[in-house]
Amino acid sequence: MLTVRGELGLKEFYNVIFNRKPITVDDKVIDTVRESYNFLKEFSENKVIYGVNTGFGPMAQYKIKDSQRIDLQYNLIRSHASGTGGVIPEMYVKAAMLARLNTLSLGNSGVHPSVIELMTTLINKDIIPVIFEHGGVGASGDLVQLAHMALVLIGEGEVFYKGERLDTKIVFKKENLQPVAIDLREGLAIMNGTSVMTGIGMVNTIYTRRLFNWMISGSAAINEIVKAYDDHLSYDLNKTKKHKGQREIARAMRSHLKDSRLTRKREHHLYNDNNGVTVFDEKVQEYYSLRCVPQILGPALDTLNNVEKILIEEVNSANDNPIVDVAQKNVYHGGNFHGDYVSLEMDKLKIVVTKMSMLAERQLNYLLNSKLNDILPPFVNLGTLGLNFGMQGVQFTATSTTAENQMLSNPMYVHSIPNNNDNQDIVSMGTNAALITKKVIENAFEVVAIEIITIVQAIEYLQVQDQVSSKTKEMFNQIRKIVPAFTEDIVMYPYVNKVKEYISNAEHL
Repeated sequence: MLTVRGELGLKEFYNVIFNRKPITVDDKVIDTVRESYNFLKEFSENKVIYGVNTGFGPMAQYKIKDSQRIDLQYNLIRSHASGTGGVIPEMYVKAAMLARLNTLSLGNSGVHPSVIELMTTLINKDIIPVIFEHGGVGASGDLVQLAHMALVLIGEGEVFYKGERLDTKIVFKKENLQPVAIDLREGLAIMNGTSVMTGIGMVNTIYTRRLFNWMISGSAAINEIVKAYDDHLSYDLNKTKKHKGQREIARAMRSHLKDSRLTRKREHHLYNDNNGVTVFDEKVQEYYSLRCVPQILGPALDTLNNVEKILIEEVNSANDNPIVDVAQKNVYHGGNFHGDYVSLEMDKLKIVVTKMSMLAERQLNYLLNSKLNDILPPFVNLGTLGLNFGMQGVQFTATSTTAENQMLSNPMYVHSIPNNNDNQDIVSMGTNAALITKKVIENAFEVVAIEIITIVQAIEYLQVQDQVSSKTKEMFNQIRKIVPAFTEDIVMYPYVNKVKEYISNAEHL
C-alpha cells in the first residue's frame, strides 16, 4: 500500500501504474484538504474569487449569483468534455489521475474532500476515465482532457472497467460509488491543471529509461560482433570529458562487455611493430555509430535525468488557479496551470529519443551492409544469396519509422496558437507534446526491436554464442525464445511486434 502525502516520485508512479499497487491518502492530507475547502468557502462569501462566483476565461467579467454557483461548475465540466480523436491508453490516464490526486492533496485548491476520496477509490479499482487525445492546448491546464476526468467524478461520461468501455453510471451502480460533492469550485479545480501532460510524461520517462538499457545492450553487442577495440569505452578516455551522461554510458557498456572474449585491446594489435604495413586490412577506428555511443547517448541520458527532475517538481506542485493559501489567509490569482515546463521537457525528450532511434538505425545499417562490416553476408542473410532476403525487408520498416520520428521531433513548445477569445494568447501545447513523445518512444522501440533481432542473427551466423559477454548471451537467449534462427524467409512482422512488446515490458537483462 502506497500512502499519498503530497510528495510523489518516479518510484511511486512505477509502483501504482506498472505494479498496480493500491494507494491510501494520509489522514493529515484529508485534514489539510478539508481545512482548505472550509477556508475558501468562508473567504469567498464577500469577495470576487475567479471560478467560484465568476464565469471562466474571458467570461470572468460576469458575476455569478450565489444560487447558480453549483450549476456553474457542472456547466464547466459538461461543456468542456469535448475531446476527440484517439483514446489515451488506460495506463497513461491512470498516471494522470495519480498526478491530479497528488496536486489536489496539497491543500491549495479548496476542493471538497470527497474529490480526494473518490479519486483514490477509482485508482484502486482501476476505473479509468475515457479521455481523448485531442482537445488540450496545455495553458489553462489540460482543460478538455481533465474535463473528461471530472465528468466521471460527477458520475457521468465513460470509463474503462474490467476490460470494457462502459457508462460511468453503470459502473458506479455496480461498485456502489457516489459522485463527488460539487459545492464550491470542484469542477474548475479538477480541470485546471497540468496533470494529463505530466502523467503521460512520467510514463514516457519510464519507457525511455527501458529504451536506454536496450540501446546500451545493443551498442555493446555490436562492438563485440565486429571485434572492436575497446579504448573508446575506457574510463581514462571518457574521464577527459566532464559530462556525467557520457561517463555513465561508457561505464554501462564496459560493465556489459566485462567478460566478452571478442572485443580487442589496441595495444595488442596496433601498438607494436607495424613498420612493414602500408595499408591496414582492418579498420583502425570504428564508424561513429559504434565508436561514439557514449558521446551520442550521453547527452540523451543527461536530458532524461533532467526531464525526470522537472516532471517530479511539476507533479508535486500546485498547478491550478486560483491558489488557496490557508496559512496566509489569502487566495492568489495567477497562471500555475501553464504547461510550459512540461511541454519543453517533452520536446527535449522526443528529440533525444529520436536521436536514439537514428543511432539504432545506423547501427542496423552497419550490420546489414556487408561492404561496411566485412564480416557478415548482405542483410545478415543466413540463406542463399539472391534467393533469400534475410533482414532486407525489415530495414525498410526501421528506416521509415526513424524518418517519422525525425518529423515528429519538431517542437510543440513554440507552436502556440491564441484562443479563448485571446484570453489564452500564448499557450504551451504540453499535452500534444507529451502524446507525440509517447508515439516517438513507441516508434523507437520498433527500430530497436529490429536491430536486436539482427544482432542475434549476426551472432548466429558468426557462431560466437560462447564468446560474447554473458549479458549479450542472455539477450541472445531471450530473443531466441521469441524469434527462431531462420535461413529460409519468414513473415517478419509478428516477430518484430513480439520483440517490441518484450523489450518494452521487460525489466531488462
